[in-house]
Amino acid sequence: MIDIRKLKELIKLMVENDLSELDLRDQEEKVTISRGRTGPEVVYPQAMPAPAVAAAPAASAPPPAATPATDDGLIAIESPMVGTFYSSPNPESPAFVTAGSSISDGSVVCILEAMKVFNEIKAELNGTVEKICVKSGDAVEFGQTLFMVRPT
Repeated sequence: MIDIRKLKELIKLMVENDLSELDLRDQEEKVTISRGRTGPEVVYPQAMPAPAVAAAPAASAPPPAATPATDDGLIAIESPMVGTFYSSPNPESPAFVTAGSSISDGSVVCILEAMKVFNEIKAELNGTVEKICVKSGDAVEFGQTLFMVRPT
């Protein structure tokens, strides 16, 4: 079953990009979203026929926010959702982290706003922020690299 938060994000993307229909399919489910004059209409989910060969079940949890990056030992902190990146809690406050900042597992590194909800994004490793890859106010995609961190 699809996560309702992901479904809401898909609807928001449809509205923002003026799409009238979106059809997503994988081996286990199908989601079709259509919208007309009265707003989004959701047809959700339709059972897909069982595959001829048994497949591993799809993971319901998003991938970890920190993934290996390049040979130089840096780790990428990636966006766990589609939204707007904010480097500080409000325009008058300093950024949560800057290049050179030390971070620890569980420390807030930014805020992502999705559908009027502000989500704190926390580090899942200890290290030093080497590079900030997006600017405050930028739209980000799921899996997009936000920070490059040198683990300690």
